[in-house]
Amino acid sequence: MKPMNTQEPLTAGDFTAADEPFDLFEAWFAEAQASEPNDPHAMALATVDEDGLPDVRMVLLNARDARGFTFFTNTGSAKGQEIAAHPKAAAVFHWKSLRRQIRVRGPVEQVTDAEADAYFATRPRLSQIGAWASKQSTPLEGRFALETAIAKVTAQYALGSVPRPPHWTGFRIRPVQIEFWHDRPFRLHDRIVFRREGEDLSWIKTRLYP
Repeated sequence: MKPMNTQEPLTAGDFTAADEPFDLFEAWFAEAQASEPNDPHAMALATVDEDGLPDVRMVLLNARDARGFTFFTNTGSAKGQEIAAHPKAAAVFHWKSLRRQIRVRGPVEQVTDAEADAYFATRPRLSQIGAWASKQSTPLEGRFALETAIAKVTAQYALGSVPRPPHWTGFRIRPVQIEFWHDRPFRLHDRIVFRREGEDLSWIKTRLYP
């Protein structure tokens, strides 16, 4: 095991000195894209159901900017319905190759139709067809039923482009808290968290015990 005074390569300088979380996220994400063998944009998304029971699943980060972190889904899915009832969520990125995590928490908003249309148009055609054919999160009697639904949608849109289903859209987590975690020897990790009370307010940074 490496001695405690050995610093693994991070971003330029000490990441705990950062004073703004979005630029630091971009720096870490760029390194994850270069090092992770699969899906560096995968994140665990947590919501709660009508009983307050937490629900978590892996989704893909499809867009990000100063407003927050966006993913797309069927609004009839479990996560879509849970977000509609309780528009708050948490997400975590775990990049094992870099021994890093980023945790995000905040309210959730639906993206505009224009944003959803623009992203849907970039998806592979079979993924577009699948968005129509799949009744996401509902019981499926067998694989044949899904394949039949796919065949029907494929025939329906045999010519021309596939429009975005009205039940398929994006959700944006507008973070009020972002935590950066980096592994260190003997579980004495480096952690900093950025918090703000509102989107128009400045971030407050705190270093945390591991």
